[in-house]
Amino acid sequence: MSILISGSLVYDHIMDFPDRFKNHILPDNIHILNVCFTVDKLGKSKGGTLGNIAYSLKLLGADPIVVSSVGQDGEEYIEYLNKLGLGTDKITKDKKLFTASCYITTDLDDNQITAFYNGALGCAPDIFFKKKDKKPKWSIISPTQKKVMIKHLSQCVGLGIKTIFDPGQQIPAYSDKELKKAINQADVLIGNDYEIKMIMKRTGLGKKEILKKIEIVVTTYGERGSRIDTRDGQEILVEACRPKKIVDPTGAGDAYRAGFLLGLDKGYNLRGCGRLGSVAASFAIEKYGTQEHKFSLASFRERYKVSYREDVKL
Repeated sequence: MSILISGSLVYDHIMDFPDRFKNHILPDNIHILNVCFTVDKLGKSKGGTLGNIAYSLKLLGADPIVVSSVGQDGEEYIEYLNKLGLGTDKITKDKKLFTASCYITTDLDDNQITAFYNGALGCAPDIFFKKKDKKPKWSIISPTQKKVMIKHLSQCVGLGIKTIFDPGQQIPAYSDKELKKAINQADVLIGNDYEIKMIMKRTGLGKKEILKKIEIVVTTYGERGSRIDTRDGQEILVEACRPKKIVDPTGAGDAYRAGFLLGLDKGYNLRGCGRLGSVAASFAIEKYGTQEHKFSLASFRERYKVSYREDVKL
């Protein structure tokens, strides 16, 4: 099955500082801050919301359609996506800018200093399909540059593709008016509890008011599971699937979205969609990085059955 994903493709640069930032910053002199942290570990990995969601969807047997952009150094990422079996014909390559990159330095107290470079993210192409192409039933508009998110959401609506709006870390980039318009256009709103509260504060709409404009609101709570509210009054609580070990929660939210999307596309009930998302997230938590986890469909089904005491068909 095809599911359309709009979002970011990013090179993540992860660095470990073998000390504490606080030992090298003078609080009374931060107005003239000038520091250099020498790191003893550097890792480069492929990330971004689109890359992360598409990766888990591919593991689940789906055939995602990916729409994004990379820069002049993006051939490595494109080759990687091709090796995963993902089509890249809807990925634009900008010859002047570099691919979006995130630089994260973490100290011994797990404090982080992050720098993010948008690069070529704003160059994503229009969403289009030829007349002979079969359009997907579902799409997700995940965080990338705001203008791209707005454009792709509008285009999905025009194409009759049901859409999940996932503003995430781009919420501050939207005006209150733009957030309200996006909610009016989409079919599903998804975010963690902080993000959903921020959206309600920014729009001045309570959850019941949002559900008059949108069919479903999905709120994730990390290890406390997720909650799915619907326009017709359903309040579905989904218990989190417990991972075998907790290594790195980064990317778990994107894995959840992949599972949830798969469930929607297959026509599962909403509780089943949430459970698929939770199981996918549990695998992501067990590995360091956002696209390092692996599972077979058999191992996924087994974990689902152990966690929820029922079989799942994939």
